[in-house]
Amino acid sequence: MGTDLNAPLGQNRKTRTSKAENSRLTFGRIVLGVCALTLIGISVWTVVKPTGLIVPPDAQTVADATQPGDKAAVEPNTAKLKQQKTSGALSGAHVEETLTDNGSVVTKFSPKQRDGDGPAFIEVGRTKGQDPRLATFPNDDLLEDSPEGRLPITGPDGLRPMDQYARPWSGARGIRIALVVGGLGLSQTGTQNALRQLSPDVTMAFAATGNSLQRWMQEARRTGHEVLLQVPFEPFDYPDNNPGPHTLRVGLDVKKNLSELHYSLAQITNYTGIMNFLGGRFLSDADALEPVMRDIGRRGLLFLDDATSAQTLTGTLAETIGVPHGFADMVVDDQIDRTAILKKLDELERIARRNGGAIGVASAFDESVAAISQWMDEASTRGIEFVGVSALVKDPQQQ
Repeated sequence: MGTDLNAPLGQNRKTRTSKAENSRLTFGRIVLGVCALTLIGISVWTVVKPTGLIVPPDAQTVADATQPGDKAAVEPNTAKLKQQKTSGALSGAHVEETLTDNGSVVTKFSPKQRDGDGPAFIEVGRTKGQDPRLATFPNDDLLEDSPEGRLPITGPDGLRPMDQYARPWSGARGIRIALVVGGLGLSQTGTQNALRQLSPDVTMAFAATGNSLQRWMQEARRTGHEVLLQVPFEPFDYPDNNPGPHTLRVGLDVKKNLSELHYSLAQITNYTGIMNFLGGRFLSDADALEPVMRDIGRRGLLFLDDATSAQTLTGTLAETIGVPHGFADMVVDDQIDRTAILKKLDELERIARRNGGAIGVASAFDESVAAISQWMDEASTRGIEFVGVSALVKDPQQQ
């Protein structure tokens, strides 16, 4: 005790640990241990996961199959093992995983060769119609220069003007009616009235002998109409009944008739085909008509016969040559009277319901335009689809 008296107060005295302090230390060791075990577990999982340093099963099989004399066996550190697989979610792709010498895995995706078991691709035909924003502009690939002007032609890829400039429709096989209003361009006020009143579903036929045709054609295309060109052909009572200059005539030779045809074709662009303007005599003469029909077919145009001549040969020749063609089922305004026209249109509807489709033609008289506009509003509520005339012609390419 003497030595203790000489020591400073509190020196060399053993510290006693309280029970509370022992409890805190024990809890801290437990938490520290849990954290350490967690860290070790994460490290082990990282090492053994498939994309880590462990060689994938297929790659390990490749390594095991390597012969002792192979380069891969002699230099294992520089070998690259590859595993090829196809993922269910990526069944259209070829997936290649490469394990490099530093343990990282590089995954490469590339198109897989189709064997018929993968996803199916459905091919459809070329879409008909033109982007409405470009409808007033011709497709330059469908035009060729000639002494008479720019003429329509089938494109280098087989695209035809009758496809490019067709009015799109639903494709449903319901009751379809095409109405064609002709004589546009002959009267400025009549043309303007027709464009203002008629639905875009009406096909507009411009007379090649009309005025300001390119301007009117652009207006028609801008509002969504399909367009035909009316070419003058010789009637039986020519020259008393004269369709106008550049009429194709039986008495002319083939070269002259083709020159007259080309003059008409060059008056506008963006049309799907030709419609006759008169022409009873010319359309009934096979020798005169055949070269003209061949030229029309070669250019990818359709031919619509207004069916006003019982002796026409357009159908027979078109079938033989393979020209898209159609016949009007009815002239709806042979009487220029609104009530009579409405009755004709009702009859046209009955024909369409019986045959699945019908084509009606009219001229751009004020009475005709007013009656057609009224009737279309009524008929559209009866399940009728109005289509461009190109949807109802007989097309050899679609058979």
